[in-house]
Amino acid sequence: MITDPIADMLTRIRNAVMAHHDSVLVPASRIKLSIAKILKDEGFIADYTVLRGRPQRVIKILLKYTDGRPAIVGLERVSRPGLRMYVGRREIPRVYGGLGIAILSTSKGIMTGQEAWRRNLGGELLCYIW
Repeated sequence: MITDPIADMLTRIRNAVMAHHDSVLVPASRIKLSIAKILKDEGFIADYTVLRGRPQRVIKILLKYTDGRPAIVGLERVSRPGLRMYVGRREIPRVYGGLGIAILSTSKGIMTGQEAWRRNLGGELLCYIW
């Protein structure tokens, strides 16, 4: 049993990037699908697909490399089950001066920090990706 499935997803991606794998398999959930969609939209991964032919649904994430260098340099889980981190609109951090993204869980769904700021929303700060 995994106590923090988002941290597990980020760790699997981090390990696959460090080992220069082409793809990584992650157990599927709605939150993880939303995070994968944001990563694709922001250009951190090449693509993702949901595989249903297994006992449990799995997300296959295709990692993105440019000239042998990964698009994802770092991932950091911020809010965790033992210590939730919430931010208001004015407190949404900029990651690496705008080169990275913050992912938030808001009342309108999971979105980047920049999108939450534009919509005048705050929420739970899930992770940073740069």
